[in-house]
Amino acid sequence: MFRGNWTWSLLGLISILVRHFALKSPEKTEELYSRKFFPGVRNLIDMTLSKLPFATVYIFIVSVFIFIGLFVYHFIKKNGWKNRVGYTIRSISNYLGALVFFFLVLWGFNYQRIPVFEQIGMNPKPLDEEQLIKEIELTRNILNQLRPDIQSDTLAIESIMEYDELEKLVRANMREHLYLLGMNFTGEPRTKQFYPAGFMRKMGILGIYFPYTGESYIDPTLHPLEKPFTIAHEMAHSYGVTDEGEANFIAWVIGSNSDDVLLQYSAQLKLLRYQMNDLYRMSKQLYTHFYKTIPVGIKNDLISISKNSETNKPLNLELSRKSNDLFLKTQGVKAGVMSYQQLPMLAYAWRERIKTMN
Repeated sequence: MFRGNWTWSLLGLISILVRHFALKSPEKTEELYSRKFFPGVRNLIDMTLSKLPFATVYIFIVSVFIFIGLFVYHFIKKNGWKNRVGYTIRSISNYLGALVFFFLVLWGFNYQRIPVFEQIGMNPKPLDEEQLIKEIELTRNILNQLRPDIQSDTLAIESIMEYDELEKLVRANMREHLYLLGMNFTGEPRTKQFYPAGFMRKMGILGIYFPYTGESYIDPTLHPLEKPFTIAHEMAHSYGVTDEGEANFIAWVIGSNSDDVLLQYSAQLKLLRYQMNDLYRMSKQLYTHFYKTIPVGIKNDLISISKNSETNKPLNLELSRKSNDLFLKTQGVKAGVMSYQQLPMLAYAWRERIKTMN
């Protein structure tokens, strides 16, 4: 009943066992996997699959249907219910084992690496009211200085460069400025748009890194001002950064240090939105007062982004949030989806670090 090849089931179990030891020793994981093995995976994918002019996740989707087709074909040919049950259990076990194995080997062991902010000597802590007010005012002022170089009037910015050029620009800036974080990132990762447009957002996803193809994807319906930051966020994942808060942090560092005003503006605007969320939770009165001080052009951009989100609501936001939270926590990200909210304190810690270095 259970005779046959169980190779992928065994490999899946072995990779889970290796993950257990990786979790126990983040230093070794960082040294052996994240800094030696994974860069090879990154470069191999970038020289092969990523060269294709379309999102290679479609190849993966086709392979799933091929597996289902082959399974049904061989299932029908089996004689007797015992053989069919055994074949079904073995096939599903092998398929799941292969998914686990390739997920961990191609990217997933990075969840057990040393956090980026620890590697660069940062010690982020939640901001108090006074610190948050100073930070949010600083971000507002930076945005106010940047915006006239993108658009002279106060109308919402709703059109930027073509996507292909934007992706190249973000990738070039990632390569140029990643040294600031002291990491040995290598490769030419791609962040492609996933069609049909709007599908990912209906699933509650703005962007995603897909380890099985080594590419990241964003939804084409994202607001133009969100795209530069989101591309950088997903490219951070492509370089082996798994924590959502750290990916946000890297995207912000890259954008805010770019020579391109659009990338700077997108990064600072994202930070402002997170800071405003924190301020609203801290004091609705302070939030209302601050909102009145935002220049008209920036306020119109925020309203435009909000309207764009309203027209592309997830089918079930709570289900999407809980499933993402569960996935992150099972991978060792204790904060779960709340890790996204860490950008204000990481940005503050970074600015303080820069002060002490100067």
